[in-house]
Amino acid sequence: MAGMVQEDGSSSVTSSPLQIFSLMSISPSMGSPYPWLRELKSEDRGLYLIQLLLSCANHVAAGSLDNANLCLEQISLLASPDGDSMQRMSAYFTEALAGRILKSWPGLYKALNSTKIFSLSESILVRRLFFELCPFLKLAYVVSNQAILEAMEGEKMIHIIDLNSGEPAQWIALIQALSARPEGPPHLRITGIHEQKVVLEQTALRLTEEAEKLDIPFQFNPIVSKLENLDIESLRVKTGEALAISSVLQLHSLLAGDDDGHRKMTPPKTPSSAHLHRVLQMNQSTLGELLENELINGHSPSADSGSSAPFSDKMESFLSSLLGLSPKIMVVTEQESNHNGSTLMDRLLEALYFYAALFDCLESTMPRGSIERLNLEKMLFGEEIKNIIACEGIERKERHEKLEKWIQRFDFIGFGRVPLSYYGVLQARRLLQSYGCNGYKIKEENGALVICWQDRALFSVSAWRCRRYD
Repeated sequence: MAGMVQEDGSSSVTSSPLQIFSLMSISPSMGSPYPWLRELKSEDRGLYLIQLLLSCANHVAAGSLDNANLCLEQISLLASPDGDSMQRMSAYFTEALAGRILKSWPGLYKALNSTKIFSLSESILVRRLFFELCPFLKLAYVVSNQAILEAMEGEKMIHIIDLNSGEPAQWIALIQALSARPEGPPHLRITGIHEQKVVLEQTALRLTEEAEKLDIPFQFNPIVSKLENLDIESLRVKTGEALAISSVLQLHSLLAGDDDGHRKMTPPKTPSSAHLHRVLQMNQSTLGELLENELINGHSPSADSGSSAPFSDKMESFLSSLLGLSPKIMVVTEQESNHNGSTLMDRLLEALYFYAALFDCLESTMPRGSIERLNLEKMLFGEEIKNIIACEGIERKERHEKLEKWIQRFDFIGFGRVPLSYYGVLQARRLLQSYGCNGYKIKEENGALVICWQDRALFSVSAWRCRRYD
């Protein structure tokens, strides 16, 4: 095997060890490790890692733990949390697949994870890093605020319900915009919902300071609660208030409430060796391109990838309760991917496409040695990947679904769509231009805004209202 590596250390297309691997089935009899693995070129290594991840997931789904263990052992030789995009992403998918295996032994799993506790300060830090290092939330806030401002034009008493009040930046910008209204600022009340009291206290302090500085009548109503346990009565919507609701990357977690955690795993197919040979002839510059060039033969994620029915009991009840509050506007930001498929491979493939784009955008904008980048990838992306791949039932909260599914839900409940305004989209485009990176893009779709890295849609922003305002 080692003799197949050229003198300069690179592997040839015609005699690549990756090609030899693609002709072989992974089995415990192969033995490990292989010294030539470390000498693969970046493109070959990326393809090999994807092949191994797919094979590993196949074995995990089929309960073939010896084969899965061999795959994990080989992946560990190539994956690295501080390498290139594919190496970094593979490290977290590997951890997720290993975690799924370990969950078969609850005692062992709990023992190995008993000290892995992220502090509240770390949780706040990683959300702040995502806000600062990527433009996705900034764009969502700009578009959401403009939709709220237009819906609330002329209103003297405004009540905003924030379903996850952990980031004051959006409301600081809105307070500033309201202070400049020609008709004068309104009385503003924000109800913030979060699991941690201290987070709400910090948000309240920051917003109160801003409102006092701009002389805007302001009140903050904190509610310490998980979203699935929220008492709608505690929102205290008053007669005469114009209501706006904001949900940023929150609603998908409610889909866990109707899952019995006993879905059948369908073993996937492995990419054919002929197809892998064809892909080896291509020159892909990014991890996203590796996946986009039909690498996963016969495994392109389908439109809904076997996701849950759009009208689950928990979600229907919650959205119906919000509709009953008669909001003039509800703005929803969600991940634009389907990570709620019924099988492990459904979710693995969708997650590979989605997180490939996120890891690529950081690769293009940040140095590999950045501690901030490492923390963001580990504590946010890595934890989401583990939840999507390793967890089932009520424990699996990261059930991201696409805009078309959210449109079905809101239409079914009785919300009316609010097309995002030209000015809101224009503001988003200007913000992207100032960001100085050509990879980020936005497009309009079904009256909503879709935020992309290159051509891969990653987040959507849509606006809704009670139909009595139509």
